[in-house]
Amino acid sequence: MDFELNDEQGMLRDTTRELLGRSYDAEKRNAVIATDLGWSQDVWKNFAEIGLLGLPFAEADGGMGAGPVETMAVMNEIGRSLAPEPYLDAVLVPGGLIAEVGSAEQRAAVLPTLSEGGILLAFAHDEPGTRWPAAAVSTTATPKGDGWILNGRKNPVLHGDCADILVVSAALPDGGVGLFLVNVDADGVTRTKYATHDGLRGAQVDLVEAPAKALGDGSDASAAITAAQVRAQAALCAEAVGAMSEALRLTTEYLKQRKQFGVPLAKFQTLTQRAADMYVRLELASSMSLYATMSLADGVVDPIVASRAKLQIGRVAREIGAEAIQMHGGIGMTAEYPVGHYVSRLIAIDHTLGSADDHLRVLAGQVASYDKVDIS
Repeated sequence: MDFELNDEQGMLRDTTRELLGRSYDAEKRNAVIATDLGWSQDVWKNFAEIGLLGLPFAEADGGMGAGPVETMAVMNEIGRSLAPEPYLDAVLVPGGLIAEVGSAEQRAAVLPTLSEGGILLAFAHDEPGTRWPAAAVSTTATPKGDGWILNGRKNPVLHGDCADILVVSAALPDGGVGLFLVNVDADGVTRTKYATHDGLRGAQVDLVEAPAKALGDGSDASAAITAAQVRAQAALCAEAVGAMSEALRLTTEYLKQRKQFGVPLAKFQTLTQRAADMYVRLELASSMSLYATMSLADGVVDPIVASRAKLQIGRVAREIGAEAIQMHGGIGMTAEYPVGHYVSRLIAIDHTLGSADDHLRVLAGQVASYDKVDIS
């Protein structure tokens, strides 16, 4: 299997890296995440112009028709630059659900405009008091006339603060979980907006008799939700690898520049060995991210594969983050220096769609389903 990007994929990666490289450094990012929106509309416009917003959608739906490898290359660069734009939360996850479940009319109404940057989406699925993987949702859907009404609370809704349309999961009257489109300006929809510790944004969404339209035929969409979470977990893994690679680069550069007893820290063998261990861990994480990406590229949407990748990458991220802070010393904890922001984002990624401990628990529960291996 070829794990190298081809020419077109490499060009996409380089274009994304160049765009984000000129848009963000530590100072610029701090200024952007301090705004009410928390991300740059100019950068978002550039995303649309170079085709990133339509990247995963079929050409018939106004997209580029690219595959998981291209998407993960973009996510890797987003992680490398710590770009705060809601690419995963406002495009990949909710847009992917509309592409998979929505009717032809719904896809035509939403996806081309989404690809052009004209609207923002968010997926409202998580609920207070639950943790991944949630067995059920308490938000309810009730038929009314030719539509539906929803009642419940969703939190956290990542980047739900800026969304125009919500893709909401709700329990169906006859069982199962359906997906519904809800306009954020509709009666009965209340959003409480907040910032997260990694500088991004979220919202609590309260639905009281909120009017909604069924996504697709209104049947059970549990399988589609699981598949969307698998793709999102793979994307988060790719973003984490990008963030870890930059955290390692910042650490090694600091060791070369910072002097102690008149010599660079890089001259101390213990510190160079620890930096080498960080590199080995990063290579392991990169391999697991490739494993998850290539599985998706082969058409295998497997929650177990995603859990394996997220478990390992969550562990590695915690180790690399701790070492990066430790070897930077006090400066690593300051808001003005970027390494602390990378560690904060890595922590947030680990806690999104299941932490390393959550995925370990899921994988441990699958042990009995494997065949016994006789090595005698």
